[in-house]
Amino acid sequence: MLSKLHKLRDPEIVTKNLIELGRQARGAWWDATRPTSPAPVFLIGCSRSGTTVTFETLGASKQLVNLGFEIPQFWNELYGPLNNGWHSEAAAAEHASPEHRDAALRFFYQRLGSGRVLDKTCINVMRVGYLHALFPDAKFVFIQRDGRDNISSMIDGWRLGRTDGDFHLSQFLGEFPEPVAINGGEYDDWAFFLAPGWQAYNHSPVEEVCAFQWISANQLALDAASQLPTELWIQLRYEDLFERPVDMFRDVYARLDLDFTADIEQRCRTLDQRPTSIVKGKPSKAKWKSQNPELIERILDRIAPMQARLGYDNAS
Repeated sequence: MLSKLHKLRDPEIVTKNLIELGRQARGAWWDATRPTSPAPVFLIGCSRSGTTVTFETLGASKQLVNLGFEIPQFWNELYGPLNNGWHSEAAAAEHASPEHRDAALRFFYQRLGSGRVLDKTCINVMRVGYLHALFPDAKFVFIQRDGRDNISSMIDGWRLGRTDGDFHLSQFLGEFPEPVAINGGEYDDWAFFLAPGWQAYNHSPVEEVCAFQWISANQLALDAASQLPTELWIQLRYEDLFERPVDMFRDVYARLDLDFTADIEQRCRTLDQRPTSIVKGKPSKAKWKSQNPELIERILDRIAPMQARLGYDNAS
């Protein structure tokens, strides 16, 4: 008993308890009053496509609030592998419900208050129709990246993990329902996200797995975007982070009705110098040529149609 009392005085435990009490109070207030909140902004893109640097740049706005981390567990709890028969982490409009909307609004209000939410969660690139059904006025900022570089970076992520942990999914989803032996058994778990049809790649080379993930993420996002009002969809290129960062983000800020202040403009001018990558070094173009050239060359034909759809040329 005395040891437990001592723990209750621990500053870290006290802080955690106070935070939890605050969340419970906000949750009770939300239940009683159902306060209105502005439509959220969803930043989406395939893993390793530049979402982190884009998130940090949009998150610098004082007109948005964010958690500072991804929340796949929350979205999957509403609809995901553990309640859809391990189909995937994708979700469509028909999977949305008013209860899901209420749960999301309450979740964000408990943690962030009534501000305009910016959410960056990897799996949401496969859930555009679902999120639009929940939040018809929400805007989507979608960033694309040349498949050769994007897939090369994903391969690094599978191999190296990240500076603050790893990308593998069993830590969130538990044991997989069937054996996984990717890359000749090197990986017994999936990383990043589960796209529809993932089971067919449980014994594939890692470059084929990453190509499948990249194609799936972009295809699901673009197909869903074609059903949205154009004013809700903002499409960016990773390469513009180096070629025209100020102009790109000035336009994004304008379309999101955010103030593009002098400090944010200065931040944009130095994006290529910021060590934002959580895998292997700061952002740059054509990394695949020095990091994974042989693996990428094996999947060039496979990714060519999506490359063309996104405006990239494998021959360049």
